[in-house]
Formats: sequence, C-alpha cells, structure tokens
Amino acid sequence: MAEKTSIIEADKLVIRFSGDSGDGMQLAGTIFSNLSAVFGNEISTFPDYPAEIRAPQGTLGGVSGFQVHLGKNVHTPGDKCDVLVAMNPAALKTNSKFAKEGTVVIIDEDSFSKKDLEKADYKTEDPFAELGLTNVQKLSVPVETMVKESLAEMGMDNKAMLRSKNMFALGLVCWLFNRPMEHAMEMLKNKFGKKPSVLDANIKVITDGYNYGNNIHATVSTYRIEGGEANKGIYMDINGNKAVAYGLVAAAEKANLELFLGSYPITPATDILHELSKLKALGVKTVQAEDEIAGIATAIGASFAGDLAATSTSGPGLALKGEALGLAVMSEIPLVVIDVMRGGPSTGLPTKTEQTDLMQALYGRNGESPLVVMAASTPTDCFDMAFMASKIALEHMTPVILLTDAFIGNGSSAWRVPDMDSYPAINPPYVTEAMKEGWKPYKRNPETMVRYKAIPGMEGFAHRLGGLEKDFNTSAISTSPENHQKMTDTRQAKIDYIANVIPALEVTGDPEADILVVGWGGTYGHLYTAVEEMNLAGKPVAYAHFNYISPLPKNAAQVIKSYKKVLVCELNNGQFAGYLRAKVPGANILQYNQVQAQPFQVSEIMEAITKTMED
Repeated sequence: MAEKTSIIEADKLVIRFSGDSGDGMQLAGTIFSNLSAVFGNEISTFPDYPAEIRAPQGTLGGVSGFQVHLGKNVHTPGDKCDVLVAMNPAALKTNSKFAKEGTVVIIDEDSFSKKDLEKADYKTEDPFAELGLTNVQKLSVPVETMVKESLAEMGMDNKAMLRSKNMFALGLVCWLFNRPMEHAMEMLKNKFGKKPSVLDANIKVITDGYNYGNNIHATVSTYRIEGGEANKGIYMDINGNKAVAYGLVAAAEKANLELFLGSYPITPATDILHELSKLKALGVKTVQAEDEIAGIATAIGASFAGDLAATSTSGPGLALKGEALGLAVMSEIPLVVIDVMRGGPSTGLPTKTEQTDLMQALYGRNGESPLVVMAASTPTDCFDMAFMASKIALEHMTPVILLTDAFIGNGSSAWRVPDMDSYPAINPPYVTEAMKEGWKPYKRNPETMVRYKAIPGMEGFAHRLGGLEKDFNTSAISTSPENHQKMTDTRQAKIDYIANVIPALEVTGDPEADILVVGWGGTYGHLYTAVEEMNLAGKPVAYAHFNYISPLPKNAAQVIKSYKKVLVCELNNGQFAGYLRAKVPGANILQYNQVQAQPFQVSEIMEAITKTMED
C-alpha cells in the first residue's frame, strides 16, 4: 500500500467523535481529551448530547457527538474539525457541516449498509457525494468486523463485543495523533478496574485500533502537536459542573462552615449534586429533595442554621424556586443558587445550551426582590465564580444566582488545582457579644446595609425570620407604607453596595477601537477568539466580558459610553442588551443574537462584527 501522504505539524487541531447515543462517543472523546491534557496541550471540549432519552438507533435524532480542540491558545471547542469520526450514516449526515476541506473522515464501513442509509434519510447510496464531502480524506474502516476479530477468543457475545467499537475508533485516532497508549490504559483501568473482563476487552480493542492504523499505511494525513509549557502544579481535566461543586467546597472551608446542597435532579445540573454527594468526608451534606421547591426550602433552612447553603437547577427549576427566593430576599438569608441554563422554554432541549434565563434570574420573583446575579465564563472559571458567589452571599447576607450553561457545565478544560492561600478570606457578618444589648434580627451595618447574622442557639440572640415585612428599627412585623418604602430601598442599597467590592470591568483588544464587543457568561471563549482574529486581520476591535451582572461593575457605564458602537453578542433574543440599555441610557448598543441551542461559531461572530463596522 502507499505511504501516508503527510505528517501535519500544527499549533491546534479539532477532533469530533460522533455516533449513535449508545456508541460511547462521550467516553472516547473524554479519554482522548485527558490524553491531550497529559501531553501538555490546552483543551476545550463540547459534549453534544441528543435531546431525546433514546431515539431509534441509527436515526438523526439519536446522534451523540463530542468535540475537542487541542493545542496552544485554545479558548473554544473549534468551529470546523480536522478529524471527524462518524460511526454510522446518521452521524456523518448530522456532522458533515463541521467538516472542512481536507478533513480526515473516519467511518465504520460495516454500519453503512443500504438499510443504515435509509434510516438516516439518504436518497442515494453514496453518502459522501450526497453530502458534498468531495474534498475530504476518507478513511473507511470495517470497525465492527475488526472488533469481532479482536475479541473472538474472549468468549463474549456479539452485543458485548460491539460495546468496544468506540475503543477501536479511539485507538485509530490515537495513531493519527501519535498519542502514547500507556496513559489511555491507565484511564481505562480507572474506569473499568472493577470489571476485569470489560477492562481486558477495551485494552485489547484500543491497542488493535492503534495497530490497525499503524499497519495499513492509510493515505490520510497524520498530525503532530507539541505539548506546551505549563505552570508547575497538579492538573486535571474538569467540566463546569464539577468545578462549581469544588468551588462551593473551597468556599465552605474558607468560611469555616459546613456545606449544604438541597437539590432536585434536572438536566444539565444534576452532576453538581452527584459530585457533592461523594464528598461527605469533607463535611458536605446533600439532600436529594422530592421537588425543586423542597430543594431550595431545605437550603434556606440550612442557611438559617449556619451552613453555607446552595441549591442547583436549570431553567424550569429556577422558575419553581422563585417564591422561595423571594423569602430569602425578604429574610436576608445567604444562599447560592446555581442555574445551568439549557434550551427552552418548558422542557425544551434539556441537553442543549442557551443564555435565556437572564431576565428570570434578574426579575423572576414577585415584588421588588433584588439579589446578586453572576455568570461563569469557562469550565474552569466555574470554580472561581462559585467561590465568589459563596463569598458574596455570606458576607452580604443575600441570595446569589450563579448562571452557567450546558456548554460550560458539560464542557471541560485543563485546570490547575489552585493554591487556596491565594484566595481571599470569607468573613460573614456575625453578631458580637457587644451587640447583645437591644439586638434585633434586622440590625444592620449602616455603610453596607448588611444585617448581622446570629446562629440559632447563640445565647441572647434568639430570633425569628419570615416572609412578612419588618420594621426597619424594631424588626417587628410592619404594614406601614413609609416603612415598606424604606425597607425596599434598603434591600436595593445593600445589593448596589456590592459594586464596591467586585472587580472593575476589563477591556481587552485594540485600545484605539471604535467598536466594543460585549459578552457575558459562557460565550467568553468564542467572543475572545473572534476579537483576537479580527485584530490580527488589522480590524481594530475591543472586548469586554461581564461576570458580574447585578450589580454591574462600577465602571461599566463609563466603559460602554466611551465607544461609538457596542455590539452585545448573546445566545438569546437580546436580554443583556436590553438590560444594558436600561442601565446605561444613551449608549449605542447593538445586538447579535442566536437561539439555536448551540454555542456560537467564531466565524459567525467575525461576520457580525465586520457587518457592524461597515454599517
């Protein structure tokens, strides 16, 4: 056979694994991501799950994908892929839009029968021509046949053998990228160590997949990406949900408190509950409640009792928690609410991503009900934002809603385990012995408007809280119109003061630019990359990204008003843009919006910026 056509050396490349939801593409992608991180590459991943629980096998609705971008200066999972693994015709059809000229497309030829093509709604028997994939490097491999031959002597039934198809594909991709097998073996041992027969089968198949690529001398490009120089430390591949869990634990330890999570399972936030339930040894208490309302109610009770309390959810769950959130606002109880946003409304697309809960987080409660709203920007940033959300909640006696989304909640990056000595102290405003004389539960700091916290059981500080309005001076129930105005203003002033303790808004990009691109939350990587590419092309653009939304950073209005055009890019119909118009009247705020339940693509943002510059 012919020798391989080329060895491509690159700074960064994109690989997309795709197949039926039972083909194990998420596991294959995760192992390859971990291998790349071990090798010293920066990584950004995007698990793309089907919204259906289990669509019929081989159909378009059942395709599951996992994309990883690896190399240097990586901020997104990438727009187009350099290698596409398609385990069946449906996967090829669904993901063909991600292939560019020269992409290596690996297919399992055993899964491309006429019947398989019909399931995926092909009109012809030549899927590559039908999809216009004429300028790609096709690598057709009899994966199913090879797996059966590999495991023929292991005494497994046909169904059990075919569960290892993903490992054959992974071994082949590892050959393409010259990835050493030793680390993959260790990962498989960690995953299947308690099932020796499954472990042995997967190790055999992944090895045979690697050797298959090495032996056939396929006429496709192979790739070399050198590892980067990283700061010394302990690294791990972490997704946003796990990072949130760890950030909460770190904050509890800093505050010398136990952590309590009251939650109800909901996609895509459930992994936060799963992760924290493993950490009882660290003093973490978790309650899987019977519903969303019970979840937040248990957290409010735990906070009143003295814990750092949190509850996790996604869009519909945040709606259900609205009434109890109002109770936490009225009683001024610290609480962290994590909302992992997903496609909606209603059940919507529960495995997909959007930024459509912002208005609900800001205003989705009855009455004037101000609280803090924050947003994490990357999977690793979820740790810092969960820590800071906890700090603000505890020190300012307020609920804090931390917005993440399915993209960064499920997506992962290489994370350096931090030195917690570098993180700030957390000092809740506890009552002191000197306050005992004449103390009332709504006695507050006159500068910050934060009420002091007494833990139940402290002698001399017995008290009750509730949802009825209280008198500013006596803390007794009050129906006075003047007092209600005063307490409404006080609760708002307490939130407004927090602008003094959060970081100022930073601007990156070209300092001479007339246009400012603005984003918030999980769009950070795509927007940052788009602005960077625009500036490299000689088109001056500046960029500001918001992690703190309510209150806004103190310099936000000044920054926004200093640009001729402000282009707000978000995965909704303009919620943050409308919010900024209200907060910064007179600014020339423009919009670029998508609601496709998918992340932005960098190329699309660049087109939008270019159009804005030309208009």
